[in-house]
Amino acid sequence: MTNDVLIIGGGIIGLACGLELKLRGANVTVLSRDFTAAASHAAAGMLAPEAENITHEPMLSLCRRSRNLYLNWTEKLAELTGEKDVNNTGYWPCGILAPVYQQPQNTGDRNAHWLNKDTINQYQPGLGQDVVGGWWYPEDGQVDNRALIKVLRTAAESEGIIFQDGVTVEAISQQQGKVIGVQTNIGLFRADHYLLTAGAWVNQLLPLAVRPRKGQMLSLRVPDCLNELPLTRVLFGEGIYIVPRRNRSIIIGATNEDVGFTADNTPVGIQSLLQSAIRLYPQLENYPLQELWWGFRPATSDELPILGASHCPNLTLATGHYRNGILLAPVTATLIADLICEQKTDPLLPNFHYSRFSAVSSTTTSMLVNSTVTNTNINSVNKLQNKSFCDIATPRLSDLNIQDSPLIIAGKSFSSRLMTGTGKYRSIQEMQQSVENSGCQIVTVAVRRVQTNAPGHEGLAEALDWSKIWMLPNTAGCQTAEEAIRVARLGREMAKLLGQEDNNFVKLEVIPDPKYLLPDPIGTLQAAEQLVKEGFAVLPYINADPMLAKRLEEVGCATVMPLAAPIGSGQGLKTTANIRIIIENAKIPVVVDAGIGAPSQAAEAMELGADALLINSAIALAENAPAMAYAMNLATVAGRIAYLSGRMPIKEYASASSPVTGTITG
Repeated sequence: MTNDVLIIGGGIIGLACGLELKLRGANVTVLSRDFTAAASHAAAGMLAPEAENITHEPMLSLCRRSRNLYLNWTEKLAELTGEKDVNNTGYWPCGILAPVYQQPQNTGDRNAHWLNKDTINQYQPGLGQDVVGGWWYPEDGQVDNRALIKVLRTAAESEGIIFQDGVTVEAISQQQGKVIGVQTNIGLFRADHYLLTAGAWVNQLLPLAVRPRKGQMLSLRVPDCLNELPLTRVLFGEGIYIVPRRNRSIIIGATNEDVGFTADNTPVGIQSLLQSAIRLYPQLENYPLQELWWGFRPATSDELPILGASHCPNLTLATGHYRNGILLAPVTATLIADLICEQKTDPLLPNFHYSRFSAVSSTTTSMLVNSTVTNTNINSVNKLQNKSFCDIATPRLSDLNIQDSPLIIAGKSFSSRLMTGTGKYRSIQEMQQSVENSGCQIVTVAVRRVQTNAPGHEGLAEALDWSKIWMLPNTAGCQTAEEAIRVARLGREMAKLLGQEDNNFVKLEVIPDPKYLLPDPIGTLQAAEQLVKEGFAVLPYINADPMLAKRLEEVGCATVMPLAAPIGSGQGLKTTANIRIIIENAKIPVVVDAGIGAPSQAAEAMELGADALLINSAIALAENAPAMAYAMNLATVAGRIAYLSGRMPIKEYASASSPVTGTITG
C-alpha cells in the first residue's frame, strides 16, 4: 500500500483519482497551477460513448464502463458532501439525439435507434429543415461539468485531501529510474508515489505525445417567455453539439483548433458554431447570448488517453483524455487506484500505455559528419555508427523543441517512417543486413513470389525476425482486381503462419501494364472496396492522382501510396505537384512509393510532408545495399525533421545573412 501520493494537476482526472485514492487509505496532496484553467471547466459534460461513434474497441469499452458508473458515482459524491440533492452534479441520463443531413446507407446500428424524418421531428420538434432523420442513443446522457468539478473538490476537501493551489510544477526530478521529488515555484515536494494528471500541459514536464487542442464554446439562455424547456435531450450534430441544461442554459460547442495555447474567443470560431447550431435548431437564433469561453483539450495523435505505469515505478500517468475527460473520470479513478494501491492492472490498461508512442527513429542518436565511406564491402554500417567520425552528439527532438508523433496505420503504431522491400537483392544475407540498417519496422513481401519460391525469395519467410518486423504482404504481379483480392487473402494467411495473427495489412497492387508498370486506377478502387469490406487494412499503390486518393480514403483505405516515378526507375520525384495536393487533402497517411533513387530524393519527399516512404530498388540495386539502406534511413529522418522545423520562405531576390545596419563605415 502506498502511503503518500502526490498528484500533479487539479482538473477532474486529478480530483477523481485523488478522491478514490484517499477513500482507499492513501494520504493525498494535489498540486494545482490554476483550478479554473482545467479543461473540465470548459467542457460540455456529454456522456456519449455511443453518439461519438468510437471505433477503437478498447476505448469504446472503457467509455461505456465509465458512463455506466456515473449514477452510483454521483450519488456517492452527494453523500460525501452531505448534499440532500443527488442531482447536485447535474447528472442527467437524458439520451442523445444525433440528427443527420444525409440518409445513411445502413440504419441497422445495434447500439442506436434510427428515426426517420417524421419520427425525429415528432420526437424533437423544431429541428432544421435539412434534417432527414437521426440516431437515438438512449443510454448516453450528460453531466454539468462545472457543477461536478465543484462537488468533487468539496468532497476531496471534506475527506482531508491537501490542496496546494497556485503551484507551478517546474520539473520532475529523477534518479536511477525513480522520481525523487517535484520541483515547483514554491519549493520541492516529495512523496512515495506520483500521479501525473496535468492534461494539456503534461508535455512541459515529460516528453509525452500530448498537445493542446483549443475548443471555443458559448452558451445561450432559454428566453423567460418560454415556460417549458424546448430541448430536453442533447443534439449531437455534424460538427456541432447542443447541450440543454435544466437551469435553462444551452451549451454550444466546440471548435477544434491546433493552435497551441493561443487564448481567447475569435469571431470566426463563434460564428461557425452559431451557424451550425442554428442550422440544426433554427429557433436558437432568437435566444440571448449568455457566455463565451474556451479551453485546451489534452490530445494525443491517436485521440486515446495515456493511462497506467510510466518509465519510473513510482510514477503513474493519467492524461491525454482529449474529448472524453468528463466521461472517463470515474473509470480512470478506479483503474488508477487499483494500480497504485493494489498493483492490479486492468486488462484494458495496456491498450493505453505511453509506450505506444516512441521517438522518430533510433538514427537520431548518432551523426556522421564530413565522413567518406570508401570500403564498398562494409558488412555492417552499424559499425560506422560506433566509429563516429566526430564527437558531436545529435540532440534529441525534445531538445530541439520539435514534437512528433509515431506513424499510425490502421491503429498500429510505428516509430520508423521508412518501409523497405525484400526483392532484387543479390543475396538473402544482403537483404537481411539492409533491412537491419534501414531501421524499418515494415517490410513488404510479394506473396506470389514467396508462394512459388521465385529466385531471390527462397527462404525469405525464415530470413527475418517477424516478432520485430511487421510484414506487409503485397499483391505484386496481379493484373486484375479479382487476382489481387485472391492474393491478398493468401497474404493474410501467410502472415498468420509467421505468428502475426492480427495482421490484416495488404499493399494493393493492380498492374496490367508490363512495360511501364503503372497501376490500374479502376481495378485498384474495385479491389480496395472489396478488401476493406473483408476487414483488410488496405495500402493501395496508385498513380499520383489526388481524386483517386480521396476516393480510396472514402472507401476506407488505411493509407494511399502515390508513385513518385515509375517503379524501379530511380527518376526521383516527377509527380511533386500532385503528391503535394494528396498530402494536403488526405486524412490518412500518405506513403510515397516507387521512383526514389537517392537519399536526397527521399529527404525531399519527406520535406513535402509525406508520412512515410517505401523504398526497395534504390537500396537493393545500390553497389553497397546495406550502406545505402542506412543512408535512406538518415535521409528519411532528416526530411521529417526538416518538415517539422518549417523551411525558410523562397524569395525572388537575395537577402544578406549578416545585418548591414549598425556596421562601421569607412
